[in-house]
Amino acid sequence: MDLGAGLRKALAKITGAAIVDEKAVAELVKELQRVLISNDVNVKLVFELSKKIQERALKEKPAGGIGAREHVVKVVYDELVALMGEKHEPKLNKQKILLLGLFGSGKTTTTAKLAKFYRDRGLSVGLICCDTYRPAAYEQVEQLAAKTGVPFYGIRGESDVKKIVKGGLEHFKEKDVVIVDSSGRDAFDGELSKELKDITDTLRPDEKFLIVSADIGQIAKKEAEEFNKVVDVTGVVVTKMDGSGKGGGALSSVAASGAKVAFIGTGEKLDDFEVFDAKKFVGRLLGFPDLEALLEKVKNAGIEEEVKAEKILEEELTIESFYEQLKATKKLGPLKSIFQMMGMVDVPKELMEQSEEKLKRYEVIISSMTKNERKDVDLVRKNRGRMERIAKGSGTSVEDVRDLIAQFEKMKKFLDAFKKNRGLRRQVERFMKGGAGKLG
Repeated sequence: MDLGAGLRKALAKITGAAIVDEKAVAELVKELQRVLISNDVNVKLVFELSKKIQERALKEKPAGGIGAREHVVKVVYDELVALMGEKHEPKLNKQKILLLGLFGSGKTTTTAKLAKFYRDRGLSVGLICCDTYRPAAYEQVEQLAAKTGVPFYGIRGESDVKKIVKGGLEHFKEKDVVIVDSSGRDAFDGELSKELKDITDTLRPDEKFLIVSADIGQIAKKEAEEFNKVVDVTGVVVTKMDGSGKGGGALSSVAASGAKVAFIGTGEKLDDFEVFDAKKFVGRLLGFPDLEALLEKVKNAGIEEEVKAEKILEEELTIESFYEQLKATKKLGPLKSIFQMMGMVDVPKELMEQSEEKLKRYEVIISSMTKNERKDVDLVRKNRGRMERIAKGSGTSVEDVRDLIAQFEKMKKFLDAFKKNRGLRRQVERFMKGGAGKLG
């Protein structure tokens, strides 16, 4: 079970309890311990967290306007946020940035993502390839720079990192942000240490971002400490954060090392990159909507008119609108992360993993339906003849038509349940609007 699903299941013990007493809190804490430890969060940190939650849940009085259950949920939220770290405030001014990390961390891809991040905020950016260890590094950074639309500098075959940095700084002296991609290794060693010191002495970076992969869990603490001894790391970028269900161990370990998580990489696309905010991250884990992040993604993708919250949550869902919403949200990245931003964290797995191929198949099936069939799925579901006609007209099978209807009905059932859960929606609104029960 991933971290988010486990935490929501644990909290259900409180939100569904008849009485919130010492026994109920103890059961919640026990479940939280199991979930966090199974997701590779350090045992010592877990027990420290548990103690704080238990003490605050039982001793603190709920703030005005919220009940005992909401109070416990808020305590869990507060302590998880403290465990994961603080919100990063990126500097949007002239600066030099050094990226460092071991092999497999996603460092080179992060170089391009970070360049795009600053470029999209109106800053001029230049990339310097200072990875002299990996044979294909020069070509990879060059290709990523071209894909991002950011100028690139490197000296093919050169092993003197000082020479490369000096040349790059002269080449990009008019740029606002200069980003340097350094070499990695299988493990931290003396050779890497010397190379990083040489780059740092020449570059004099304003930011030194360590790149670590979410899947390394507790080892992130050791990595952060090792690199920090050599170059005084100013921030950590945690990559391979598929949605928000992974990386709890890495994030908490980084925070425990004294380093600060600056950004997280949430997918393979260049836009799958965001400033780390512990409150938003934990909120997604617990199933609270992050409307600000969703609106930002919609704006950046230029599809404001295609994705409307009222269409999804207020209007009647039809086959046609179901397809339009799936098609539009695919432009924003993995459906799983989009649904999480909406607070719809338990959408059926098969809905979140729709492939491009299947969506194309859905499109041709829908194009073969009549206007009335698109508005009323029962016309098709209850009539074999209509299914056969639609399948023949779209070049698909009756099973494909049935599959579309099944996926549509699962989504409709989920949305209907979400709309009817007035208590949940009121609670979410209270949290989002910063009322008495505000989560933060």
